[in-house]
Amino acid sequence: MIASDKKSTESGLSINTPYASPVEFVDALISGKPIAALDIGTKTIGLAISDTNMMIATPLETLQRTKFKNDMDRLLTLESYWDLAGYVLGLPINMDGSDGPRCQSVRAFARNMCQYTSLPITFWDERLSTVSAEKYLLETGTSRKKRAAKKDNFAASIILQTALEYFQNKKAL
Repeated sequence: MIASDKKSTESGLSINTPYASPVEFVDALISGKPIAALDIGTKTIGLAISDTNMMIATPLETLQRTKFKNDMDRLLTLESYWDLAGYVLGLPINMDGSDGPRCQSVRAFARNMCQYTSLPITFWDERLSTVSAEKYLLETGTSRKKRAAKKDNFAASIILQTALEYFQNKKAL
């Protein structure tokens, strides 16, 4: 499911926001480069990356959060290493569709992130991504300890895969 702010311009970026709507995001991407997804929590950031064709999402790693600057240093290292085209940030919308405090935290992270990167950023509804990740890890026999370590990057992978499927459908139209 798509998550973005309502106001946008014909030039691409949303008004008064540092990020693009999903449609604008697709238009801004450089072909042949992967995109990354972030599942931003209070203690960790789950990371996933797409292939260069933007068809398949793969869990990458889970960062233990420290200070924002340290988190960004690690993300910028990954951005450079993978030659990323953009970021998809999971937006933790409440089950009733409303924004909660965690949404505001992710939006603030995105605003701060824009001070460090010029890559396009979009939000994606992440409802039930962590539940789905935990269910998958449980079904595959992953131990409790490994599930705890992997659930965030698997959740990021689920967020990214649903976004990639949407992007592919938009390109096909």
